[in-house]
Amino acid sequence: MSKAYERLLVLDGAHNVRDLGGYPTAAGATTRWRSLLRSDGLHLLSAADIDSLLNEGLSTVIDLRGVEETALEINPFVADGRVQYHNLPLFSALAPILTTAKTGQIPFDMAARYRDAIENCQPAIAGVLRAITTASEGIVLFHCSAGKDRTGIIAAILLAIAGVDDNTITEDYALTGRVAGRLIERLREKSLRGGVDPALIELVLASEPETMRSTLQHITRIYGNTPAYAMRIGLSDDEIEKLRQRILG
Repeated sequence: MSKAYERLLVLDGAHNVRDLGGYPTAAGATTRWRSLLRSDGLHLLSAADIDSLLNEGLSTVIDLRGVEETALEINPFVADGRVQYHNLPLFSALAPILTTAKTGQIPFDMAARYRDAIENCQPAIAGVLRAITTASEGIVLFHCSAGKDRTGIIAAILLAIAGVDDNTITEDYALTGRVAGRLIERLREKSLRGGVDPALIELVLASEPETMRSTLQHITRIYGNTPAYAMRIGLSDDEIEKLRQRILG
């Protein structure tokens, strides 16, 4: 009998650690469990949390946060010899809400930020994808602060390369709003203490399906499909196939 996996990994110090396994593809395959994890920040992980992730097979951590974030909230795996750690900052405009709030922009359009990332952060996105292709055997975990925006873009690209349909990818993105209540509340309280406009807080913390749907439609409209986008940003056919194998097994 095959092992039953839960999508959400229950940990004390992180509340949005999710497996990308178990999703059907257009070719009739299923994404592999315990191969890729998407996550919020790891700085509050307990020793038991770390042991749990290692016992699951964690081998690589890709931290998508910027310099200020990593200095303030230190990743516990940065000097852990049991895990390969990469800090590959993705997109400062999708950084935590206190950074975003400096612009003071309302109405705030998260979908536009995502589209900007797709266009303006291509070398960084390619670097993250390449780090996944070269990772050692075991689980690759990639994360940002909330595990929603930067992490959500990478997760969507990976699932689309595997052949998962847009509706399923959108549903995976929207899961943050349903499973990460404790995390969202902590970020909300922190932002309120920082004097951020409550209306902006709710806009930035939302996981509206249309945000991801618009992003996927943008990729299709401009590039044809996600594998073609991956090629445009510099990945080779071999690297794209390695990503598929990582996702599908």
